[in-house]
Amino acid sequence: MSKTFLLDVVSAEERIFTGEAEFVALPGEDGELGVLPGHTPLITRIRPGAVRIRQGSNEELIFVAGGILEVQPKAVTVLADTAIRGKDLDEAKAEEARQKAQALLQSQSSDINYAAAQAELAEAIAQLAAIRKLRGKK
Repeated sequence: MSKTFLLDVVSAEERIFTGEAEFVALPGEDGELGVLPGHTPLITRIRPGAVRIRQGSNEELIFVAGGILEVQPKAVTVLADTAIRGKDLDEAKAEEARQKAQALLQSQSSDINYAAAQAELAEAIAQLAAIRKLRGKK
């Protein structure tokens, strides 16, 4: 059995990562998912959070804001709503988005789309967690 698989991480804007990987971990709809070569075929939704890609001793981090994971015998595809390389994450911008979403949720206005505000808050919190995880690696 092969020790790697082809991994593609793509968003609507661009292809973020293409290459051989030994392992990938990401936030699945029902919890953290880990994929190794030979994983059972699978299609599932993913939540906002960090995609960790291991290639030998290197590990790359990509933030995704939800999407779909497809696992096939020799290839894994992450179709992300939004994807940002770990090195391109902006902590100040993520913190500002978190504060704005929290303020919206706490307001008493009747014209707020609470589902959208909650989704924005979850995305900002996941992005901040990914930034902290990336800093912990370095």
